[in-house]
Amino acid sequence: MFSWVTQLQTEPGTGYWPILVPLGIVLFLVLLQWLWWRYNLGGLSTLPGTKCEWHVVMLVCILSSVFRNKTTDTNVLFFQLLRGLCSIHQQVNYGLFYMWTGLRPVVFCFSPELFEAILKSPNNLRKSFDYTFLKLWLKEGLVTSQGSKWKQRRRAITSAFHFRILEDFVSVFDDQSKYLVAKLKKACAEKPACVDIVPYVTLCTLDIICETAMGLKIKAQDNKDSFYVKSMHRVAEAFIARLLRPWLWSDWIYFKTQRGKTFAQDSAKMDKFTSKVIADRKKEMMSKMLTSGESSEPRSDKKKAFMDLLLDMHLSDPKHFTERDIQEEVDSFMFAGHDTTAVGTSWALYMLGHHQDVQERVVEELEEVFGSDPDVRFDEESLRRLKYLDCVIKEVQRLYPPAPYIGRQLQEDVEVNGYRIPKGTTCMLVIHVLHRNKDSFPDPEVFDPDRFLPDNCLHRHPFAYCPFSAGPRSCIGQKFAMLEEKALLANVLMNFRVRSVDARDKLQLTAEMVLRAKGGIRLQLTPRTEIK
Repeated sequence: MFSWVTQLQTEPGTGYWPILVPLGIVLFLVLLQWLWWRYNLGGLSTLPGTKCEWHVVMLVCILSSVFRNKTTDTNVLFFQLLRGLCSIHQQVNYGLFYMWTGLRPVVFCFSPELFEAILKSPNNLRKSFDYTFLKLWLKEGLVTSQGSKWKQRRRAITSAFHFRILEDFVSVFDDQSKYLVAKLKKACAEKPACVDIVPYVTLCTLDIICETAMGLKIKAQDNKDSFYVKSMHRVAEAFIARLLRPWLWSDWIYFKTQRGKTFAQDSAKMDKFTSKVIADRKKEMMSKMLTSGESSEPRSDKKKAFMDLLLDMHLSDPKHFTERDIQEEVDSFMFAGHDTTAVGTSWALYMLGHHQDVQERVVEELEEVFGSDPDVRFDEESLRRLKYLDCVIKEVQRLYPPAPYIGRQLQEDVEVNGYRIPKGTTCMLVIHVLHRNKDSFPDPEVFDPDRFLPDNCLHRHPFAYCPFSAGPRSCIGQKFAMLEEKALLANVLMNFRVRSVDARDKLQLTAEMVLRAKGGIRLQLTPRTEIK
């Protein structure tokens, strides 16, 4: 991996000094960084911490990553470790603990009170350091930007991303999910019809996000080997692989490795693709304005893609909202709205496949709203009437939140229950464990959608359930995601009865950019025409 270092020794007889000197400098800088953390974050010593043996387990995870070179296996090990540690500290009512990851101390939080104190604060909006690994692709969009730029951008995009736009997008959700059903029917031609549902749903959500974000039909469900699909998946895998290897956190080292070079190449390909789409769409819009005599004010016509809304903002004020700004937000939308809805829908089908009574109750609601025709067209108003399906999705997101944890870099001290987390600390908010708090959710491992009926939510802590984060930096697309999942689930369940193949305790969970099951999610799909 570091064969490039040997090129430093250019003259015979010079020995290893050309290698040892820069290596010594690096180690010295590493020591200085470690001492800086120790000095500035000394207050962490008052918090519950991990015992020595857990550092050994962490080392096992790292060594597994090095020698086996299987990021997924390492993710499984690390997530098992994290859940074990959280379980221990949850039992003694701490709700937090800290651990050294590489040279950085990280505080893991999983109580509603800590979530509220951190996420509700208007001053603790900075994302954790690992989000910087995505800046080559996402630049400074909503996901990675900080400070005043984030506040201005968030305000501008929120005003554009309103309910009417969601109404326009529902037809895309419906068309693409109906095409997903057609692909699944083809897969069911061979019996027994057992499929890993995740790849099918992922390609469907990628088609949806490309059409709604860029107004472009890439037909991913027919062409899973397209360069954009492959580049996006490789970038996601590279991000996690780097996160699990602390020695690759330095850009200077990472982009000299083959992994880093591939990451840069894939990011450049997606950049070029998106920038061309933006330039072509802008040219088209300008041409229409010139021929029709329209002004550059935002238009009100229907079925605008997210990119069109941003172009309207750009044409109205090109100095303060540039083409680069458009690209940053479109790429951020693609990143945040692709895998999250795919795994959310897949986990929902998996849980419904284990609970036939709940599944039939959902189907009854679907027939009550849409009738018995599986080809009926959906609209936004009808999807919002699916109240029980809404409860099902929320309960699935409680047990299997698409983002199992989120990170914050504290900009001010946080004090909760007698503990003080000092400014500058990296906090990982473990949503997966928060949602299993017994005080908030009795019998937390039991799947019970009735938990989210209105009467059952009245006395629950407002930060006990945070699948889309919360506070000022909550997910701007959560309504988009909920409507999309409803359309996907409704179309699949109106056409198939679903049964899950693997028991819950047999799945190996892996926390990548989203929460996955190693080996996929296998389902048996039976066309409902055969049942009747």
